[in-house]
Amino acid sequence: MERTTLHIVCGDSRSRAEQARIVFALGQHAEVYAGLEELLDRPPQEGIVLAADDGEPDLVASIIRRLGEAGIWLPVVIAAPEPAIGRIVAAIKAGALDYLRLPLEMGMFARSLQSILAEATWHAARRRREVEAQHALSLLSRREHEVLELLSGGCSNKEIARRLAISPRTVEIHRGNMMTKLRAGHAADAVRLWIDAQREVRDLPVEEIGQIDADDGLAGRIGERRSVNRARRFGLRQRQ
Repeated sequence: MERTTLHIVCGDSRSRAEQARIVFALGQHAEVYAGLEELLDRPPQEGIVLAADDGEPDLVASIIRRLGEAGIWLPVVIAAPEPAIGRIVAAIKAGALDYLRLPLEMGMFARSLQSILAEATWHAARRRREVEAQHALSLLSRREHEVLELLSGGCSNKEIARRLAISPRTVEIHRGNMMTKLRAGHAADAVRLWIDAQREVRDLPVEEIGQIDADDGLAGRIGERRSVNRARRFGLRQRQ
């Protein structure tokens, strides 16, 4: 197994040291940080971020957003002593690659790490596409954004015009401007950007995008199966 750096972000010094010990014992390298700010002071360019869940609302979304703003596309793995299924689902939907239980157990972590490393490169590339797509969509006007959203929901130009109470010709103008700003050669390219920009979209097969012509759209889906399956792997129940 190729040596990988795990960037351990944890406010508890004892837990941080124990996680690092296990990482080194498995033949990997560990860098430790007391918090996200310390990691961002020295932004890593390779490896995996292993961050402790301190219960803060929107923790994972905040971490991934801050890393993206710093141009860091590393996969993020979350860990907590008593993972609740709601936190696991929320973390995976927000973009975390996995969610582990603390303290790390050598054998179980070794198996999880194999799976994490197998997915890490693909996951990082997808995260980069998401951030770049979000930036591209930020260039659109409100109306252009609405047209793209409806297009991605499977609406034809006529249906978009009806829903927005504008003429089909005006829809064509907004659609053309939107395609130019996104540098999209076809409607399918614009829809792919829309899908990549949605953090909640997970495991959508590329073939489901299909071929769409000038007046056809694509119904995007939000999938939660992967996050739920990862939660079930723990055998956890929803906290009351």
